[in-house]
Amino acid sequence: MGYRVAVVGATGAVGREIIKTLAERNFPIDSIVALASGRSLGTEISFGEKTVLKVQSLEKYDFKGTDLALFSPTAAVSAVHVPRATAAGCMVVDNTSQFRMEFDVPLVVPEVNPNALARAAKRRIVANPNCSTIQMVMALKPLHDIARVKRVVVATYQAVSGAGKEAMDELWSQTRGLFVNDVGVSEQFTKQMAFNVIPHIDAFMDDGATREEWKMAVETRKILDPDIQVLATCVRVPVFIGHGEAVTVEFESAITEEQAHQALHDFPGIIVLDKRDDGGYVTPVETTGEDAVYISRLRRDPTVPHGLAFWCVADNLRKGAALNAVQIAELLHERGMLGKPAR
Repeated sequence: MGYRVAVVGATGAVGREIIKTLAERNFPIDSIVALASGRSLGTEISFGEKTVLKVQSLEKYDFKGTDLALFSPTAAVSAVHVPRATAAGCMVVDNTSQFRMEFDVPLVVPEVNPNALARAAKRRIVANPNCSTIQMVMALKPLHDIARVKRVVVATYQAVSGAGKEAMDELWSQTRGLFVNDVGVSEQFTKQMAFNVIPHIDAFMDDGATREEWKMAVETRKILDPDIQVLATCVRVPVFIGHGEAVTVEFESAITEEQAHQALHDFPGIIVLDKRDDGGYVTPVETTGEDAVYISRLRRDPTVPHGLAFWCVADNLRKGAALNAVQIAELLHERGMLGKPAR
């Protein structure tokens, strides 16, 4: 017994990871279809060890009879096709920003706010948060339960895979080109990405923040607590996979390093690796292919009465996108919110 599942945006980096994760975690599937734009028609994608999926056209696909659709195209594509899917009775987990801030669409990290899923019953849409938000709220949740988070200042170090396959290709070609004095033209980024960092992700807003920085603030409040203040500076770095974040947190009441360490250690999906010696911390390259959010460099912030600082790293394609989406699907299954399993 299993569900009829569609993966939208199946040829992208996140879409491929979703298909891989569904197979790895043995999600109950009776049939699965890979969907993308017409230019990807016929592309083959492996599902598990024995099954190869041929990509079908999203534009022509009829969602009737599909129980679950996991979307990871652009927001504009989700705006058009998610309503088609839900109108056909399909439950949608959407990885784009299109529906995240709509009141009746839950924004879910299963370890953090699973009960928010109840709000998906009417519109049949669950939004997957931004990758940088997911790993930060994973770290904040167990601390917030102890002392209540008042304010967060975060600087991100985000891998190029967060911008898609073309961005990864550009970093690779620029890096290779520098050794033959031919860096090429920057098309995916505003400046050269190889051997550089760019403090600009997504469009600028009127107040000088970028939309990526705005997302971290508003999504954290929607997921965790509407009273938390967040100031983010989001930076793209020449790393293929894995986001790092330097996080400083001010709390409403006292919290010790020992309390924080234990709470993080006990929280599902978090691994604390924090030794105060050379190499006693986790870097993005070490998280590639890993499901956990890793915490290192935990220490007191002496500039405020109740403050801590830490380093937070995760694979942005796994927990930051595909894994979180599949975990949402698993929770929908456990709570009986998907269609009747096919026989």
